[in-house]
Amino acid sequence: MGYNYNVGIIGATGMVGQRFITLLANHPWFKIKLLAASENSAGLRYEDAVKNRWKMNTSIPDFVKDIIVLDAKKDMKYIAANVDFVFCAVNMPKDEIKALEEAYARLECPVVSNNSAHRFTEDVPMVIPEINGEHLDIIKYQRKRLNTKRGFIAVKSNCSLQSYVPALAPLMDLGIDKVFCSTYQAISGAGKTFDTFPEIVDNCIPYIKGEEEKSEKEPLKIFGHIENGKIVNNDSFKISAQCVRVAVSDGHLATVFLKFKGSKPSKKEIINRWNNYCGEPQQLNLPSAPQQFLTYFEEVDRPQTKLDRDLYNGMGISLGRLQDDNIFDYKFVGLSHNTIRGAAGGAVLLAELLAKKGYFE
Repeated sequence: MGYNYNVGIIGATGMVGQRFITLLANHPWFKIKLLAASENSAGLRYEDAVKNRWKMNTSIPDFVKDIIVLDAKKDMKYIAANVDFVFCAVNMPKDEIKALEEAYARLECPVVSNNSAHRFTEDVPMVIPEINGEHLDIIKYQRKRLNTKRGFIAVKSNCSLQSYVPALAPLMDLGIDKVFCSTYQAISGAGKTFDTFPEIVDNCIPYIKGEEEKSEKEPLKIFGHIENGKIVNNDSFKISAQCVRVAVSDGHLATVFLKFKGSKPSKKEIINRWNNYCGEPQQLNLPSAPQQFLTYFEEVDRPQTKLDRDLYNGMGISLGRLQDDNIFDYKFVGLSHNTIRGAAGGAVLLAELLAKKGYFE
């Protein structure tokens, strides 16, 4: 079954908004109808609005160059009335983002958000489509709270989670007890390039505001369950994280240490579980789904950020270097493309799952 939805991009001039445009340029289900941003860009042709700020490796698609950018706040009613749903990737204070996204939802315009503002709202699903698509069931409770028929908010998780949380999903029933991870995060995660972030060249910065809290808390919601109209966190395991900004353009890499509660599974069993894991997007053959969600590399020096971040068009997760550990049971390395799987691509895949399940009807 094919779909034909008109979509808007809120926050279209930023790096994630630009990535949305490149990913949707030839999408079989979703057509870009409207672009919106702050009042500073409103009224300009899109090409003029991002002049000298276009950060993608490919050029601006011709079909969006002449689209007049709308004001995400002032033109809200017009936008909501003329699209089937919106992707949201605005750069605003968190309280303002929460209010903006709820306002669109109350106007009966579904919101698929890349922002963190609603990730801990109890009736807003935070979904990695291959892992916890069942959390979309919470939308019916959210609609009751918002008093809407179509409108709702669904969010994707933090970009750095994609480098290690997917590897945990096939192992959860083995009784994970403790996880420690260090993430080495690309500068595009801060909306930067080497031209705009010269201080990162030949450098690592061991602090990224809010990242460690997100890395430790968001997975507990992802692996949680719905109870009494709320998503309840999974409290059966704990995560400790450190996050470092490194001199890499794209791609978040994680070194992960893992301990189980009971008997230690074999290395062979873990790798087999990773390689054979198949999520809903693969089963449903969604357009943006990677053919294989998790790919384990046997080479001792893989995955590497530059070599492997574009696996399955940036939507695949790369794993490697599974080894016994002297303190934990095992250690391994994970990698994901932060602006594709970790940001816009993950949101597009979430929207495809929502479409397939009928939430935009």
